Amino acid sequence: MSTPLEQAPTHVKLAVDLIMLLEEHDLPAEEVMAALEIVRSDFQKKLNNQQKT
Repeated sequence: MSTPLEQAPTHVKLAVDLIMLLEEHDLPAEEVMAALEIVRSDFQKKLNNQQKT
């Protein structure tokens, strides 16, 4: 029998994994949000470059 997470889309599974990783390190929320903004910006640039080709 599978769990709902096993049936979830890949991006949801990734989000859950990232949340667990960040919570394990007990980091301040402000630091996490600042880091996630950098990650989001980097991946947005990658996505934009992929769409241009």
